Amino acid sequence: MSSPDAGHPPSTAADTDRRALVLDSSMVTFARFGYRKTSMEEVARAARISRPGLYFLFSSKETLFRAAVTQALERDIAAVEHVLADSARPLRERLLEAFDQWAGRYVGPLAQDVTAVIEDNPELLGEIVESAPRRFEELITAAIAVESGRAAAPSVAQTMISASIGLKHQAASREFYRDRMKIAVELLVRQKSSRTKSSRTTCRTP
Repeated sequence: MSSPDAGHPPSTAADTDRRALVLDSSMVTFARFGYRKTSMEEVARAARISRPGLYFLFSSKETLFRAAVTQALERDIAAVEHVLADSARPLRERLLEAFDQWAGRYVGPLAQDVTAVIEDNPELLGEIVESAPRRFEELITAAIAVESGRAAAPSVAQTMISASIGLKHQAASREFYRDRMKIAVELLVRQKSSRTKSSRTTCRTP
């Protein structure tokens, strides 16, 4: 359910596209200047829309910020779902690509500002800052469980996520993040696969 200050919802496909473009521009602007230093005038200028037109779509800066972050995180989750659903690809490839879509794309001098503006303003964003990471963990866990079993999947997924968080803050580039995350994924998947095979062999031994 939309909040009472959410502005006017789009009524046509063109309006939906326009709203999405405005949110993309506003996310870049918020990331560049920070939430508090960003004005609706600056967002309107970046989005090439009039200030009254911006207020027609979004009744306040807080509403605009929340909508922009929500759109970005929902896109990330959709991308992760798409990658992990491709069962024709090896699990390791899918996991690496999923982490890259979720975290790697925000590594680097410019992209990291998006993460910073989100992490600096959780009180403005509501449930999305908790529900999106929770959904990501659920998706990673489910993908691992298919090959490694449900019992161990949560701990493996949580370990990968912890490694990703650490690398995200250490890496200077997306390439560095991907290279190190690839090692982490391969080690954890290989380790779990070895334990699973060993367990099966033990169970078959009379």
